[in-house]
Amino acid sequence: MKTSMTFKSITLIALLGAALAAPVLAQGGPGMGGGMGGMGGMGGMGGGPGMGPGAGMGMGPGGGGMMFNQNNTRGWTLMTPEERTAFQIKMREVKTYDDCKVLQTEHRSAMETRAKEKGVTLMAPRANACDRMQARGLIK
Repeated sequence: MKTSMTFKSITLIALLGAALAAPVLAQGGPGMGGGMGGMGGMGGMGGGPGMGPGAGMGMGPGGGGMMFNQNNTRGWTLMTPEERTAFQIKMREVKTYDDCKVLQTEHRSAMETRAKEKGVTLMAPRANACDRMQARGLIK
């Protein structure tokens, strides 16, 4: 009986782990196509090549949206986990291009200040996230 219970527990943990890992493995790739990184990143907000788990398109409110992470959000490593989550939510909630640009400018300014205080250099943005969001119909 105990062996059966242990087996069920291990199976449940394995299934849960697989369910959590599947969305990460299904992300887009560099450039316009496959691999890891993808076009879906928040290119206007950060640097680094579009690689790593979580880069690319993600699921936002309403079923589709942008995924913001260490590969595409400027100053990601300078933010606390709570600040990262708050920033992601704010970016997904913007409705207009102008609102996006205001939020983007405020975030960049804050991250540049933190970087200067810590003596680090932020990578230059690869692309404009607001332009990408507008092109995908996520904002007007």
